[in-house]
Amino acid sequence: MDNLLNSINSPEDLKKYSISDLYRLCGEIRKTIIKTVSHNGGHLASNLGVVELTVALHRVFNSQNDKIVWDVGHQSYTHKILTGRRDAISTIRTKGGLSGFPNRFESNYDCFTSGHSSTSISAALGIANAKALSGEQGNTIAVIGDGALTGGLAYEGLNNAGRFKKNFIVILNDNTMSISRNVGSIARYLAHIRTKPVYFKVKGNVENAVDKFPIAGKQIHHVLSKSKSALKQILYNSTIFDDMGFYYYGPFDGHDLEKMIDVFENVKNIDHPVLIHVLTCKGKGYKFAEQNPGAFHGISKFNIKTGKSLSTGENFSSVFGSNLCNLASSDKRICAVTAAMQMGTGLTSFARMFPNRFFDTGIAEEHAVTFAGGLAAGGMLPVCAIYSTFLQRGYDQIIHDAAIQRVKVTFAIDRAGIVGEDGETHQGIFDVAFLNTIPNITVYAPSYYDELYADFNDAIYNCKGVSAVRYPRGKQLFKPFDFESKYLYYDICGDNNAEICIVTYGRLFSFACKAFSELRDLGIRVKILKLNRIIPIDEDAVKIALNTKKVFFFEEGIQLGGVGEHFGYLLLKNNFRGKYFLRGITNFVPHATMLQSLHSLGLDDKGMVNMITTECKN
Repeated sequence: MDNLLNSINSPEDLKKYSISDLYRLCGEIRKTIIKTVSHNGGHLASNLGVVELTVALHRVFNSQNDKIVWDVGHQSYTHKILTGRRDAISTIRTKGGLSGFPNRFESNYDCFTSGHSSTSISAALGIANAKALSGEQGNTIAVIGDGALTGGLAYEGLNNAGRFKKNFIVILNDNTMSISRNVGSIARYLAHIRTKPVYFKVKGNVENAVDKFPIAGKQIHHVLSKSKSALKQILYNSTIFDDMGFYYYGPFDGHDLEKMIDVFENVKNIDHPVLIHVLTCKGKGYKFAEQNPGAFHGISKFNIKTGKSLSTGENFSSVFGSNLCNLASSDKRICAVTAAMQMGTGLTSFARMFPNRFFDTGIAEEHAVTFAGGLAAGGMLPVCAIYSTFLQRGYDQIIHDAAIQRVKVTFAIDRAGIVGEDGETHQGIFDVAFLNTIPNITVYAPSYYDELYADFNDAIYNCKGVSAVRYPRGKQLFKPFDFESKYLYYDICGDNNAEICIVTYGRLFSFACKAFSELRDLGIRVKILKLNRIIPIDEDAVKIALNTKKVFFFEEGIQLGGVGEHFGYLLLKNNFRGKYFLRGITNFVPHATMLQSLHSLGLDDKGMVNMITTECKN
């Protein structure tokens, strides 16, 4: 039997196949995605859940003129396969290959770069208005998941979109999951809709009957749908989406290709905002992902036959979770807060052991931060665990609802620094710089698991006000056999009498230790100053660097506004007479492995050695 997928070079090719052929195609796409993710890692469950939905979208809409905006974008693999990137899909998330998310610089079919949740409705509405203003034809479709619908930005978009006077389509992909299982009132509301099909049967019957009236059918339909009267409540059973100005249709089986194609054909010419509620199964077609969609949301390389990850053992996230459980066992004030990241942040055991002190806010980082501030104001000791890239969304709340309040909130900043294959939307490189701007905040950057525990203990019990502990994705790296942390705000190692000083923090310390050995073999003596508390910088740590002739600061974060710039300022303030060199990150970082990225940035041991030897020659 011919492989249908090999015949799909653009979305237009879908239009020549029958429904049965398209079902076969969906099966081939699923096999391709499973094979690809097993080799490269990536987002599996979410992509398997939208195969039919994506095929239906590209079958009905004209991809040259119509624009599809994917929320978060980790469900876009089928979209990429169908839009001329089939042969390159094996390169996804690899250096120089396809991005794991929509990227407007990668393809004209990716009209908006996405990586954070809840953005699609606002972005698509902007695109739709741009089309209207320029007189450009074509539909605009926003695809958003029920998890992303917990984010406040989604409702800001819905609120404005309901006033749009032309066709605008929102597809609500409801799989009851974000990363962890969805929580909160919105999840319950959608569940309520799903369990009341009689409402929509009545609504559909009324609409069908009205539409059959000659000439006046469409006008009557419009009047009924816009009405705020009791008639609307009786016949239409208004949803929250109706009340926000949308025509609501659904729920529909998102895996029923024929139905989805029919629905899309019917709504694409409606001159009004439309919301289509679609039910899908996350992990569809791969039993291990269907059984445990959370584990297969974002996964490293795995064995297809067993579903087992090829990456095992403890990591910073799991160690954090275990340590927090230990602290909470002896202190009933300690609470854990996360934004739909129970599994990702290592809090599964905490949620099981202390259910009354565990709070999952859903994908709502701003709310999570302010909620934690409220817990602290009430006398609790909240630890708010959020990935670095997502904490960016809570910047205002950190300032206004935590720092200004002078409450005792501790942030566990997971995935700090380079995250690797997820690429530029997910790199955790901005947290240090934006936290550096906030007065009276304390930030720690452990290099190893034992330091992680010590830093959290110090942050929770010895810091006044807001504190944060930032740590990288994955496992701890190389640790010299003779290095023993003193669990102070800095450590010094290497050649104490050297006139060259390497200053760094966090994961880069491992590379600095390797660089030390390589430089020693070259006859260059250096000492290493390891900052454990990076905000504020310890005065004694600065004094150590003052007594050297050359200081090299290496930072796994954005250089502008980072710790390295501040360290240089402190040296200058204290009349440093030597030379100061700073290497940080100066631009967005594309997807590659963590080691490849650090090498490209000159932040691994080879980059450190190269910079130091070059400057020593001058």
